[in-house]
Amino acid sequence: MTTTVHIGCGAGFANDRPDAALALANDLAARAGRRFLFFELLAERTLAESQLRRLNDAQSGYALRLFDFLEPVLETCLDAGIPIITNGGAANPVAAARRLRQRLDTTRHAAARIACVLGDDLLDAGIELQRWLPASLDGEVVSVNVYSGADGITEALDQGADIVLCGRVADPSLAVGPLRHAFGWAADDWQRIAQATAVGHLLECCTQVSGGYFAHPGVKDVPDLANVGCPIATVAADGRVVIGKAAGTGGCVTERTVKEQLLYEVHDPAAYLTPDVVMDLSQVRVRQVAIDQVEVSGVQGKPRPTQLKGLIGLRGKWFAEAEISYAGPGAAARAALARDILLQRCARLAPRLTPWIDVIGVASLFNDAAGQWLQQRLAQASDCQDARLRISFLDHDKALLERLLLDAESLYTNGPAGGGGVRRHIGESLATASFLIERTAVQQRLEWF
Repeated sequence: MTTTVHIGCGAGFANDRPDAALALANDLAARAGRRFLFFELLAERTLAESQLRRLNDAQSGYALRLFDFLEPVLETCLDAGIPIITNGGAANPVAAARRLRQRLDTTRHAAARIACVLGDDLLDAGIELQRWLPASLDGEVVSVNVYSGADGITEALDQGADIVLCGRVADPSLAVGPLRHAFGWAADDWQRIAQATAVGHLLECCTQVSGGYFAHPGVKDVPDLANVGCPIATVAADGRVVIGKAAGTGGCVTERTVKEQLLYEVHDPAAYLTPDVVMDLSQVRVRQVAIDQVEVSGVQGKPRPTQLKGLIGLRGKWFAEAEISYAGPGAAARAALARDILLQRCARLAPRLTPWIDVIGVASLFNDAAGQWLQQRLAQASDCQDARLRISFLDHDKALLERLLLDAESLYTNGPAGGGGVRRHIGESLATASFLIERTAVQQRLEWF
């Protein structure tokens, strides 16, 4: 009977560091007990990007760097019997599985079993969607995915999967599935599932919980941040959870790093909705039990929601942006003048469009469309000698946007003085919209390779 499970996260987003996961795999391989490694590689933005690639190439559409993460740890994990779970299948788990199958068939691990967890792609599933989707959508619907839970992952591991490739499962479900499988926890054991969900939530952003996103020099110092280590949760059969990190790595796991990650992206700590459970963090306790070891207790669970969140991908718009730099005395004032010029030019050339204009280094993250923040900042930025103006547009008319970008580049000679380093870019934009769908309308299924 399983008494202890070690589960580690090797990536927290699509462009995380693949090399960090190797130390994690080696650490897990040296431990006793059941071990699992997961990669969280998906977000609404990366799913949209994956859908676009799949539309252009039927053999693409999985996470762009999926194999950068799998390759370094594959042999270590398969040798040690450590299943790998990832949502890096993104918009096309089957294509990823076929490529991985070809890779494994040339090695001594040809017998390894790959399972795809499917069903989140509602267009592929052929579900009648009219009753669920919003009545008015701005664009062509090219994808409809739903945030599904851990059932398919649990089933795949129960049936002996060595690698589980998922599409749009919820991030914490990547840990809930392995823990349900290892301990035999029932899907409606809300207390245990809530504890498993807390594990997934703490690990899903990878090195955030081991000091990465926590670090703030002089306020929250973190050692050896260039080598920050991936996190590992040690979970006991009774639900006790201790968060640590891979041995010999930088970063830190403290009560403060754990508290920050517990609250990260949580809309209501007393009712955090996931496909697997409604998690209540309002009574959570964290306690440092050793260096880089933090115990988490007090998580409560309530029955899972009757509805699931869906995500619609809408095609038909283009995103365009241009940048130009101003340096030396009066840089901020010259960038502000360039902004005024571009607003006048846009009003003449494309009166229906309202561009967004930042002056990076003066008014960007705290900017506003009317430019009030910029005007307030100009007086304080009189000594600024390094400012970069950025203008952006979003519209259906690609040709019009290309003309506007060229007009922005004309600042080179048409003033203000000293502009340089122009960059222009235009690309297709896949917008997203959310909706709710009854859980009973969505069915996960497995496909084996």
